[in-house]
Amino acid sequence: MEPLKQHKGLVYPLNRSNVDTDQIIPKQFLKRIERQGFGQFLFYNWRFDDDGSPRGDFSLNSPKYDGASILAGGENFGCGSSREHAPWAIQDYGFRVVIAPSFADIFYNNCFKNGILPIQLPKPVVDQLMEKAEAEAYEVAVDLEAQTIDGGGFEVAFDIQPYHKEMLLNGWDEIAVTLTYEDKIDQFEEKQKGVKTLGIS
Repeated sequence: MEPLKQHKGLVYPLNRSNVDTDQIIPKQFLKRIERQGFGQFLFYNWRFDDDGSPRGDFSLNSPKYDGASILAGGENFGCGSSREHAPWAIQDYGFRVVIAPSFADIFYNNCFKNGILPIQLPKPVVDQLMEKAEAEAYEVAVDLEAQTIDGGGFEVAFDIQPYHKEMLLNGWDEIAVTLTYEDKIDQFEEKQKGVKTLGIS
């Protein structure tokens, strides 16, 4: 995965609570086995009519949010089924950071596994961020190393577990973390070969 240390981007406000994974990526699009290609189906039932035409009443279709890479959402974001396709779709669309008052646990952890930074902030703070993003094209700078968000008049610090922070800073998934212990794994395997040679079970 690509490391994430600092990220500056346009904020897209999705002012809805309990956005579940079926709304993020509907089940009919879960036919791919690779992680790419899901972004075009992100929020599909909200973004498109039955004939596939973009809906003018859904804000993500507005040119105002073209290129947005920071998603601000409502409470309990990512609830519902545990499908990992949800963060795949979010990342493939172009979002690197998701900010919300609360997240569903499985979705929250899946974000880290896929190079997305989920930031939990108090609801009044997220509401303030959404208001700014709804009023105008609004960019903020997210600094993972310093654990801060700065939007010029909007400054806030956020918490993150050290393990998750290290994963994102280094661009690691769980396999990459395991491989940081490759020397010890090799030593263990060599030791096991010696035990088998001696006939010790």
